[in-house]
Amino acid sequence: QVNVVESGGGLVPPGGSLRLSCVVPGFPVSSNAMSWYRQAPGKEREWVAAISSRGDNRLYADSVKGRFTISRDNDKNTVYLQMNSLKPEDTGVYDCNNGGRWAYTLPWGRGTQVTVRS
Repeated sequence: QVNVVESGGGLVPPGGSLRLSCVVPGFPVSSNAMSWYRQAPGKEREWVAAISSRGDNRLYADSVKGRFTISRDNDKNTVYLQMNSLKPEDTGVYDCNNGGRWAYTLPWGRGTQVTVRS
């Protein structure tokens, strides 16, 4: 059983920053495109960002473009999401998964909660 493990969430004021991390023990993260998703309370999950296996191609949802940066460290088999200029509407549970936008194949992990409020 492969377990996706996200971390780094928390409570921050508007304008704050967080860096999320994603690891998948036993899965070759370094040879896969990876994506971040989020789900706000009462809403459907939405795709946030994707990165190619070598990190040379990155895509973002319009709602986060210019504020969020997806990156990866293939030596550590870890994918990151740097979130700056956070807004209350960024609040939600953030998950990562393999593949590009909506091309995931792994079971969802528990995610990490991000709350943006004063």
